[in-house]
Amino acid sequence: MSDQTEQTTRTDAPHTYAPTPIDERMLNDSSGYQACFGCGARNLNGLQLVFTTEGEAIVAEFMPDERFQGFPGVLHGGVLATMLDEALSRAAVFAGQWMMTARLEIRYRRAAPVWQALRIEAQPTRVRARLVSASGVVRLASDPSVVYAEAEGVFMPITTDYEREMVAQRPELADFFQRAPRETAR
Repeated sequence: MSDQTEQTTRTDAPHTYAPTPIDERMLNDSSGYQACFGCGARNLNGLQLVFTTEGEAIVAEFMPDERFQGFPGVLHGGVLATMLDEALSRAAVFAGQWMMTARLEIRYRRAAPVWQALRIEAQPTRVRARLVSASGVVRLASDPSVVYAEAEGVFMPITTDYEREMVAQRPELADFFQRAPRETAR
């Protein structure tokens, strides 16, 4: 890929590209499926995260309860990882296509409590035709200086073959994959 086709942005430098406007329908599943552990509104055992945008950031808030704890009173690290994976994957929609996690690196900074609202923030750091890199953070919603975990990830397009296979197995996913025009991977 040539440097001319690559779009790059950094959180510590002025943006060097105009991000693709986000179709808000790509942020939250409104299909008949909605069973995702992280964002599925119909998954009563899941996190039921609801995402919005603030500028180039994808954000959500979550109030964990004891169902999601590891040690008593402490949010399980796997749940923090899920929150970050969900938010970073939403940052990939700046590329205008559905993507899945290729790599996710998490740095846990301190134990996150249950029963305190947490804020998840993510933004793209590099947008290319075939890969999107993103970074994110989980903070205490009432005090943004308190950081519980940070993540960096790389996301790759979902292939049309995978989409067809999933829709064949779960027809209610058809609307999910049809919400945004995009190039598809083979």
